[in-house]
Amino acid sequence: MRLDTCLLGATALTFVATLAPALAQGVESVTLDTVVVDGDGGAEGGTAGATGPVDGYVAKRTLTGAKTNTAVEAIPQSISVIGREELDDRAVQTVTDALRYTPGIVTQPFGFDSDTDWFFVRGFQATQTGVYLDGLNLYQYAFAGYTIDPFFLERVEVLRGPSSALYGGGNPGGVVNLVSKRPTGERLRYVEGAIGDEPNGWAAFDMGDRASPDSPWSYRVLGRVQGGDTQTDYADTFRGMIAPSLRYEPDAQTRVDVYGFFQYDNLRHSTNFLPFEGTVVDAPFGRIPRSLYTAEPDLDRYLSRQMLAGVDAETTLDSGVTLRSNTRVSRTEREELFPYTFGFTDPATGGSFLAEAVDANSLLTRLNFGHDTAADSLTTDNNATFLFDTGALDHTLLAGIDYKFYRIDQEQASGTASAIDPIRPRYTNILPPLGAPYIDERIDLNQLGFYAQDQIRFGGGWITTLSGRYDRVWIDRDDQLAADNDYDGNEGALSGRAGLGFEFANGVTPYISVASFFNPQIGTTGDGRAVESEDGEQFEGGVKWSPTDFDGTFTASVFDLTRRNVVQSDPLTFLPVPLGEVRSRGVEFEGKANVTDALKLIGSFSYIDLEIRDDVDPDLIGNRPYLIPEVTASAWADYTVLSGALEGVSFGLGVRYLGESYADNENTRKVPDATLVDAAIRYEQADWGVSLNANNLFDKRYVAGCQGLLNCGYGQGREVIAKAHISW
Repeated sequence: MRLDTCLLGATALTFVATLAPALAQGVESVTLDTVVVDGDGGAEGGTAGATGPVDGYVAKRTLTGAKTNTAVEAIPQSISVIGREELDDRAVQTVTDALRYTPGIVTQPFGFDSDTDWFFVRGFQATQTGVYLDGLNLYQYAFAGYTIDPFFLERVEVLRGPSSALYGGGNPGGVVNLVSKRPTGERLRYVEGAIGDEPNGWAAFDMGDRASPDSPWSYRVLGRVQGGDTQTDYADTFRGMIAPSLRYEPDAQTRVDVYGFFQYDNLRHSTNFLPFEGTVVDAPFGRIPRSLYTAEPDLDRYLSRQMLAGVDAETTLDSGVTLRSNTRVSRTEREELFPYTFGFTDPATGGSFLAEAVDANSLLTRLNFGHDTAADSLTTDNNATFLFDTGALDHTLLAGIDYKFYRIDQEQASGTASAIDPIRPRYTNILPPLGAPYIDERIDLNQLGFYAQDQIRFGGGWITTLSGRYDRVWIDRDDQLAADNDYDGNEGALSGRAGLGFEFANGVTPYISVASFFNPQIGTTGDGRAVESEDGEQFEGGVKWSPTDFDGTFTASVFDLTRRNVVQSDPLTFLPVPLGEVRSRGVEFEGKANVTDALKLIGSFSYIDLEIRDDVDPDLIGNRPYLIPEVTASAWADYTVLSGALEGVSFGLGVRYLGESYADNENTRKVPDATLVDAAIRYEQADWGVSLNANNLFDKRYVAGCQGLLNCGYGQGREVIAKAHISW
């Protein structure tokens, strides 16, 4: 019997078993729990305190791990929360920056990239199916991506491991939930400005207030304009973002938020696809400069528009039942045109796509590429939370229905471009016309899910979490180039999660869990059938500690995660086949502490053992997939002087370690490890402050990772940011 079927069945049986005594005696016999308010704010039935500001670096409660307001230690999976204060202390400019000190995550694995937030969780790429905003999936396919400006965010939360039991189809390694800033009912007047060393810079504001002292209406408006150069020659950026929101809160039990978000990006590409030889090891001419720009300055084009609008409402009834409805519509539009490199060219023979340079005069092969993409989505999640007890069992019961619609219209074309000298590049601003489109399609994805979860406390410290879900997924493709390639398919999927923990009086909570997942895939098999979803399961065990004598959270975990039915290209037919299996096993540690009013600490360590278990190329079975290092680690310390002549001065120092990784799936070449240092100094007063941050302080030159011997990317060099802010 399948694991997910067993989990769903166990969940259903537990619901029946726990509710049966109460139902047999009549509704009047059910005793409703008192709504509990803890030091972090908020009630267990509502979401307040689980989505708002974090106290220092330590978050006590989260909405991401269970879709209910739950203590971090009660989640039967490893979870991290990065609050606004930490984001500001480290001068975070992208979501990937935010995740740098989080265990189990590899950021910017393809190297420095100004147009996409790339990250892997527990060895699996999470950018396209693992990103959520306020609990709703920001589904991304092909080039229809989202890049959310972090100034818009209150916190970033990472739930590691499968989450299908709560969220439906998605990345097996985990989800990254971006929690936006919302109106608070308090007066906000905040402006900041910054300048970087490239040079680049930004200006931003955050304004909010209540309509009147006794009004149930409050508002908040965020805006940011950013632009300037990057570490890549000619590659510049411009971004404008505006995000208004409105809250109606007539009483402590009811809240309705209406919000919008618009972001515009216009840039020239910083991404380089460079060969292993010339980046990791010397080529005959030495090393390719980290600043090399490989497109054409006057023709390079990247335009992106992102629009979001939503309504998030909840109310807690007198009975203790909390009802919540969260709905969002979104649209992303992207248009790109740029040549990119792919291996070397032999000038004598005209051979291209070579992994090694022939001599010191070898050029880099270039291909031209363009696309025009638009995607629309509607996501809605509606649930109810019930607090009650049945005898000695205290329940937080969640039941809900969610729906996701996604449509992408895309056209892609490619062509040739002249080769370029990696040391002495010359730009002609001439590109041959692109060929006829090789992709011109519209794809619709619909997903309808029904889920339930029971979090049970009993026996003076036991915590059981049982989650079950059923999804139905429909995918329809309309190919504008060949009607024979049209397809439609639908399938159902069961997923579940079961966890058990015990919370000791000293704050130590050991736990174990098992979870299954599925991940819908767009494509057809060789015989024209729609590709079935990826699936798999994870086993996890660990211990969490929330100390009683100081403010902190610590998690140590071990996991075994299997991902099956991975779509690959058959080397004989070049058709997609759902044959692939990868296992990820590892150990993770994270600690965050507000040790004193002056000292805050972060530490993390990850060891991930990845193994190819099945592949269209049998020679790869048993190897480690490329790109992802086996070991990563980080530490950050932040100290503030609280008295004396230096009162208000803060110092931050961080170290990040990126271990070795393979450059190819054949495991013939390795990318060396790298140790990076970050630093900060700040001066804060009650209503203003200045800061200076340096990331990769010593300007370490390193390769972040390789996807084969033709595609490697340099990591980000030194970045210095001077910032000032004022509030009133």
